[in-house]
Amino acid sequence: MTSHPSRSIAARCALAAAIAVAAGGAAAADAYPPVTDARLAAAARDDGWLMYRRDWSGSGYAPFKEIDTANVAGLKPVWDFESGLDVGHEAPPIVNGNYLFITGPRGRLWAFEATTGKPLWKYEHDLSDTGLKTVCCDIVNRGVALYGDNVYVATLNNDVVALDAKSGKVVWKKKLENADLGYAMTLAPLVVKGKVVVGVSGGEYGARGYVTALDAKTGKPLWKRHTVPAPGEPGGDTWPKGAYKTGGGAAWLTGTYDPDTDTLLWGVGNPGPWLATMRPGDNLYTDSVIAIDPNTGKIKWHYQYTPNDTWDYDGTNEQVLTDITHDGKTYKGMLSASRNGWLYAIDRTNGKLIYAEKFAHATSVKEFKDGKPVTDDALRPTLDKETFTCPSFLGGKNWWPIAVSPDTHYAYVPTLHTCMTIKGAPATYKAGLPYLGATFRVLRDPDNKDHWGSVQAIDVDTGKQVWSFKSELPWNSGMLATAGGLVFSGSADGYLYAFDAKDGKVLWKSPQATSGFLGVPSTWRVDGKQYVGIWAGWGGGTPIWGGEMAEDPKVKAIPSGGHLYVFAL
Repeated sequence: MTSHPSRSIAARCALAAAIAVAAGGAAAADAYPPVTDARLAAAARDDGWLMYRRDWSGSGYAPFKEIDTANVAGLKPVWDFESGLDVGHEAPPIVNGNYLFITGPRGRLWAFEATTGKPLWKYEHDLSDTGLKTVCCDIVNRGVALYGDNVYVATLNNDVVALDAKSGKVVWKKKLENADLGYAMTLAPLVVKGKVVVGVSGGEYGARGYVTALDAKTGKPLWKRHTVPAPGEPGGDTWPKGAYKTGGGAAWLTGTYDPDTDTLLWGVGNPGPWLATMRPGDNLYTDSVIAIDPNTGKIKWHYQYTPNDTWDYDGTNEQVLTDITHDGKTYKGMLSASRNGWLYAIDRTNGKLIYAEKFAHATSVKEFKDGKPVTDDALRPTLDKETFTCPSFLGGKNWWPIAVSPDTHYAYVPTLHTCMTIKGAPATYKAGLPYLGATFRVLRDPDNKDHWGSVQAIDVDTGKQVWSFKSELPWNSGMLATAGGLVFSGSADGYLYAFDAKDGKVLWKSPQATSGFLGVPSTWRVDGKQYVGIWAGWGGGTPIWGGEMAEDPKVKAIPSGGHLYVFAL
């Protein structure tokens, strides 16, 4: 526990935590409830928050009503924790029973009592074998997975580690790749059918991406699926000779799982290098969602969001499973707000497009024909041509996850409003060095000159905007929706907001935090009481690669420093 006299929120947290401990809060010896296959399958209804986006569907929605539109104004900070690290903090609190687990940058993982913040244990991963030179866009981590009595984390130097949830002791550790040669891992693992599923980062370093599954009990590798196919494999003919070896396609965000069809849905990142003239063809399966058999790793189908991408639009943004009724027909759907500025609704049983609608200023992908995107050739850069296009490579939305509420049937989308200039540059592959082939600069969106960010509500059935909340600063925090009629997300200037899910009215905002919010909020219940938690800790790609946005004096003034806040009535 810490306190900052200059920030009222921290002072209130310290006092509340002291009172909770003095009153005999839950003991550290609280029983740890094992996380079974049945509990993971029913995670949407659990009192905890058992995985990155709460449940396999990736909804970011909790069916809790203790905090609602009528009483949210009474929400108060109850405990807090400072990490002592000044880079991006992105992970959600993962909660099981009265145990809260949260990762930070540089290989840190903490366990607390979820109700009081009492420290239980800390794990610091050994990163002495890496210089972190092939970690793009900040040295972050996005959280843990739970299974049985273990906690699982993927690390910057390509280890997957299982720890005992009660003690923090290492149960097993598996090295997937050597450090500093192109690969890293920043995602939260996903546990499905006794398997720990992870993907790798490295698309800016010529790493050939893949998704892999490990045995949750032993760490034994079970299967590995490259996202860039070799010659002779399906999709291998969409690459020039030899290009697949350095083709990118990093799978750096956590996927989702559909138990009805027994299918993993995983997003795939940009091709390498960025300059598409060096690799003619569609370049499968980059900038795609791939449907994977979790038993074998076989790809069932794919849908490509941006063919032959030359703008770094990726396809990694979360794939949220939800029913969609469009033009009178109901689908088992999948929703993804892509970096390229289009919201895609896809039939998750076969990979066919239901609809695509713009949610940000989007010019690189100009239209759709026969259910597939068509890009604007005039906006493709070359070695001799600079182009201006929208959105910037940071995307209409980057990794910050959306939430989908079954109550409103709206998707809540943290949105970035930027464009860019981009020009080709020579690129030669060398392991461990950037492999870009482009120069670029992020600029203001001429259609949104007074704000860098916004929160949008979009009707899932139509793809049309219902309401919008504009932000002068970029909005880089994930979304949380609840059955209390609320949507939570944090602003870059350090306020956690509670919006009315129906109309976007601001019903509450927290006292100002010590840093801007970049983290993903989560919520949980212990003994019938609901809590909401989120990391503050500005960082990520915006201050590193944000160009004109990063140079904005108000953006430059956002303080850094990891600070976990937990709120309750």
